[in-house]
Parts: sequence; C-alpha cells; structure tokens
Amino acid sequence: MSEQEIKKTLDLTTDVQKISSCERRIKVTVPQSHVAEYFQNEYAELEKTAYVPGFRVGKAPRKLVEKRFRKDVVDRVKHALVVDSLSQVNDSSEFTPISEPDFDLTTLVLPEAGDFVFEFSIEVRPEFDLPEWKGLKLEKPVREFTAEDVNKAVKRVLGQYANLQESAEPIAVSDIVTFNATVKSGETVLNEVKDEMVEIRSELTFHDGTLADFGAKMTGAKTGETVVMPLTLSEDAPNTEYRGKTVDVHFEIVKVSKVVLPELTKEFLDRIGGFETEADFRDTILDSMKRQLEHEQHRRARLQITESLTVAASWELPPGLLKRQQEREFRRTIMELQRSGYDQNEVITQLNAIRQNSAAATAQALKEHFILEKIAEVENVQDTPEDYDTEVALIAAQSGQSPRRVRAQIEKSGEMDILRNQIIERKVIAMINANALFSEVPFEWGQDSHTEALDWAAGGNPEAIANASEDDLKAVHQEIDRKKRLDPNTKIK
Repeated sequence: MSEQEIKKTLDLTTDVQKISSCERRIKVTVPQSHVAEYFQNEYAELEKTAYVPGFRVGKAPRKLVEKRFRKDVVDRVKHALVVDSLSQVNDSSEFTPISEPDFDLTTLVLPEAGDFVFEFSIEVRPEFDLPEWKGLKLEKPVREFTAEDVNKAVKRVLGQYANLQESAEPIAVSDIVTFNATVKSGETVLNEVKDEMVEIRSELTFHDGTLADFGAKMTGAKTGETVVMPLTLSEDAPNTEYRGKTVDVHFEIVKVSKVVLPELTKEFLDRIGGFETEADFRDTILDSMKRQLEHEQHRRARLQITESLTVAASWELPPGLLKRQQEREFRRTIMELQRSGYDQNEVITQLNAIRQNSAAATAQALKEHFILEKIAEVENVQDTPEDYDTEVALIAAQSGQSPRRVRAQIEKSGEMDILRNQIIERKVIAMINANALFSEVPFEWGQDSHTEALDWAAGGNPEAIANASEDDLKAVHQEIDRKKRLDPNTKIK
C-alpha cells in the first residue's frame, strides 16, 4: 500500500470460537468496500510507474494497467488486507496469541466481488485468575561448610584429572568400565554402541530410560563377561514403536579401570588454575561451594514457587502446542545449563530426565511460563539491554567464547526470545522471593551423585521429540572437558 495512504480502522466482523483453553478458531470478514478501497489505492500507485508497451511510463490508461497487472495487484491487496486485519484483531482481542495463525496465505482466495472472508486457528495463553503470589511460605537450604566438606569437594575436583589403571579385578563402585552395548527386543537389535566408558554408579540413564540397579548388577563382573539388564523405555522414547516396552541391554565388558587421583603438587596446582599454594586451591573450592549453595537456594525457591502457583492450573494444553514447545523447552534448558556451569555428567543427566518425560515436563514448564508472564505484565516487569549483556557474558564465560560471538550465535538460532523469557522469569522469581516467608532447612551438600548418564537413546531412532542441536551439546562438553572448571565463576587456565 502507499506510504502516503492514511491508515484507518477496518470495519471487520470477527467470529471467535473457543476450541479449548489454549485454542481459538477465528473467522474474519472484510467488507467489500474495504477490498475495493485497497484495490483503488494499489492501482493509483501503480499508474504512476507502470510500463505498458506503446505508452510512456505512467501514461497508460487505467484499464490497460488493471488488465496487465491484475494478478500482481490481487496478491498485494490480499497480503495487505490479511496483515492489517490480523494486526487489528490482535490489538482488539481479549486473548494473547502464543503462536502464528495456521493458514497458508497462498491458499486464500480474494473474490472478484463481495466480502473477503478467511478463517484461521491460533493458540493463545489460557485465561485464568492470577494466584496469590505474595507471602508464600518457602524453605531455604542453609549450611555452614566444614573442613570435611572441603575435603570431599577437593576429591571431586581431583577426580576430573584422575589417571586410569587397567585392572583384572572384579568391577567395584566408582570403577571406570569400557563396554560394548547391544540393545535387543527379542532377537531384534535396536541399537549398538562400541567402546562406551562410564563410571560405575547406582543408576545409569539413557535418553529414553533408566537402569535403577545398574551399579548392583555390574558389581562383581569381570572383563570379557556380558551382563544383561532389562530396561523399560519411557513413554516419550524417540523410538515410538517401543514406547513403554521392556528391552534387554547387553553390556559386553571390554576393560575395567581403577581411578588414581593426582597429587596436589605445585606443578599440578599451576596447571589447573595457576594456584600458588594448596591453601589457595582449597579457598577457591570453598568459594565454589558457597556459590553452589546460592544456586541451590534459587533452584529450590523456584521449584516451590512454581508448584504453589500451578496447583490450580488444570488447563487443557493441545498436543500440537506441547509437541512444538518440547524442542523449545529443551533448548531453554541447554541455555540455562550453559549459563550455570554443570559438569558433563550432570548436563546429560538433566537432559535425559527431560527426554524421558518430555510431555509432562513441557506441560509443567508452559504452565509456569504463563503464570510468571502474567505476573510480569501486572507488575510491569521489564527486560533491559543490560540484562541481555549480563546473560550473554555468563554464557560466554562458561563456553570460553567472546560475548560478541555468543550473542551472534543466539541471534542466528532465533533464541533471543528464549533468553528474554529467562530474564523476565528470573526477575519475577526474585520479586516473589522478596515477598516470601522463609524457613531454614539443612542443605545436604556433599552427597555423591548416584547417577551416570549416557548421551544416546537405548531404543535407537535419532529422531527424538526434543533433541538438542549437536553444536549446542558439543559446546557444553568441549568447554567442560577443556577447562575442568571448579564452578561457574572460577576460570581454569
């Protein structure tokens, strides 16, 4: 349309049908008078620049211009009418869209005469009364760290630099075992993996299931033996044919290694962080532990807050919405992990937990988002350029990349809106915390992780519902392996 055209409100007729809490079917009728007006404006502009053989530019008769350029003008008018109508519907409606309209513009037909009518479905934020969020009673984990706590933490850090010595002894807890894995359903092979290496812990998780007695069944086995374990695949397993079914995982033990921790020599301390003395190293670890406590306080507060606020959120969430949001939620989690600085096993463990229960996790995350977003609107919580600078800097510090490159990667992947959601939700959580009533509970720090995680689906099929991009996970893993960080705020040279 002409830039000189004076925009005015269209006399639209809209019929909104509520399909479910999060779905609307909308029928829009644009009067024929507006259709004619849009055509008139388009042809008036076109007459000034149109070239018709036998006439100078801008001098061809109107009817010849209309005949020659009818198809192009129809497409432009249709596009303009749809865009302006959708904008007006969105501004005047009582719902908040959370997706784009589902129609294909090329399939809409602009009639030769009469009104222009089109329909579309759209997903919207559910309507609900905002729950009471002030004065929530929350538990706050606290702890005074002891010398014994620091000793445990030192051992964990040294474990990241441990040497492995091959052993002929039976497998014991904390050994490092190399194995070949074959997953079968009867005689059908679903997946095969060679030379996988894990630490023997109580549980072993995959993308699509967990072996809760992994450690107990592996303990006592020797190199050359094969241990078979039944595994029930999750209802969200990427291999849809075997969802909820039990398969057998055959572990062929290739090698058993014992862990030998390095000594705290001056050379070692200098290599991992340029520490002058062991005392400096231990002080840094203590600072890390205190930051871990702060992270746990934030995590526990958010969990309690969202559980309290979503207890009455019984909205029906459309399957299509959940399916699309699963990928988004998964990528949001990766971004949060990149920011927070988890070690490799914790990263994969958390991602596997989401994969195994992706539908429920996505539904809960969506409900949390809807409520926190509405609180942000009511309380006028805003994001600022400084917020983005801070988030990008934190991710950059963990990945070893420049903030400029990290920002470019986020923008290129279209994830700035995910980052915005994190900023807004974090501010809302902080506001709720400021108005909450806290009771202190002990922070059970120092419990050894009982879960080892594998970054693949036992049941096979790479087309997972919620799958991180290889670049995302590679960046996380490379950063962890390279820097062997002590915590999110400690730089290991």
